Amino acid sequence: MNQNAKHWKHCLEHAAVSDVGLRRRNNQDAQVVVLADSEKTWQQQGHLFIVADGMGAHAAGELASKLAVDNVPLTYNKLRHRPPPDALREALLDANTQIHNRGQASEDFRGMGTTISALAILPEGAVVAHVGDSRVYRLRDHVLEQLTFDHSLVWEVCAAEGIPESEAPSYIPRNVITRSAGPNAEVQVDLEGYFPLEEGDTFLLCSDGLSGLVYDRELGTVLGSMPTEEALQTMVDLAVLRGGPDNITGVAVRITSPDLIGNRADNPAAADNGLRRTNGSTWVILAICALAAASLGWLAVTGHAVVAVAGLVGVLAVGLVTLLVRHSEHAAVGTLLDPHKLGKGPYTRFECAPDAEFANHLAEMLRELRTTADSRNWTVDWARVGGFVDCARTAAEKSDFARAVREYCRALRFVTGQLRGQPPRDADDGDTALV
Repeated sequence: MNQNAKHWKHCLEHAAVSDVGLRRRNNQDAQVVVLADSEKTWQQQGHLFIVADGMGAHAAGELASKLAVDNVPLTYNKLRHRPPPDALREALLDANTQIHNRGQASEDFRGMGTTISALAILPEGAVVAHVGDSRVYRLRDHVLEQLTFDHSLVWEVCAAEGIPESEAPSYIPRNVITRSAGPNAEVQVDLEGYFPLEEGDTFLLCSDGLSGLVYDRELGTVLGSMPTEEALQTMVDLAVLRGGPDNITGVAVRITSPDLIGNRADNPAAADNGLRRTNGSTWVILAICALAAASLGWLAVTGHAVVAVAGLVGVLAVGLVTLLVRHSEHAAVGTLLDPHKLGKGPYTRFECAPDAEFANHLAEMLRELRTTADSRNWTVDWARVGGFVDCARTAAEKSDFARAVREYCRALRFVTGQLRGQPPRDADDGDTALV
């Protein structure tokens, strides 16, 4: 057992949160976390994380997302002897078939669909399979990268025009998706990866109910300033405070130990050394073949032509097989060393280090919350909130902005918890966004 395999089960932390939001009666989002249950499973298929955002009338969207998170892990597990990217793609394609067939069998469910974003954490790195506009991010060293391409009208237009999403014309609807699992018998699945792993890497999978209301810089800064469970709940609470018009779902995964990291795709030096050893043995074999060919040539000159020809054919065959083996090994190593062989991600990149500006941003949100709560006579223990705020201010004065962010986020979570169960808005007020 290698050192990496020994710790396959205890080298990451993860959290999952799903909230119905403020305007939906049922939750059409779904998520699942499937951790490897043995060393062998870890080596073959790693850990699997999935978020799905269903769509359709009645309970169709809820059914579609549930079929996705139920069927993808089952199919992925059945295909454990295939390369993980192939198995993951086939799992999404099979889920599409299952959802489509179920929709065709009932008028109530006809046309139902769901996004599917699946992340596999493997010894070789991370692989993503993706359909729709749910997202997968990676945070590393306070830089947040979006690993998936949104299959949405606005992203497709921006890609065609070569402009960032922030410059998209306002008349393009933001909620139109161009690809999902279920409505059609066939669907194209995007694969992204392998993304090499480093200790501290944090991945976020989320539905657009989260990414649509919490900005990328907020996602990255919050995610990088506290444990995954606290960070995820903070982000969901922010989306709720901003109106929560959709279901809100996120799964966060953090690599907490280098023992989880394999020594192949993410270790070019080790792979390169293996290639050198392969090359060295190859040249030795070819040198022996050359000497043998020279000896056989001497036999031909001395009158042993038949023996020389037979031997030369054998030597050439050995040399040819050696070259073919060398080429295939070189190709295999080259595939592992290319972290972007699959897909074109990352697609966006944001600096997300906690700083004074972001701490002030959170403080301003809390001030707005208090103004709104006081105007609507909501009950909040503001003395408790003040304790968090005082700690945050003290940390900010010492330039400990990560702690300041944590304390302000604790205050936001506390306020949101107190507001849950109270009327989110006045009876004649259609504006549910509080911050």
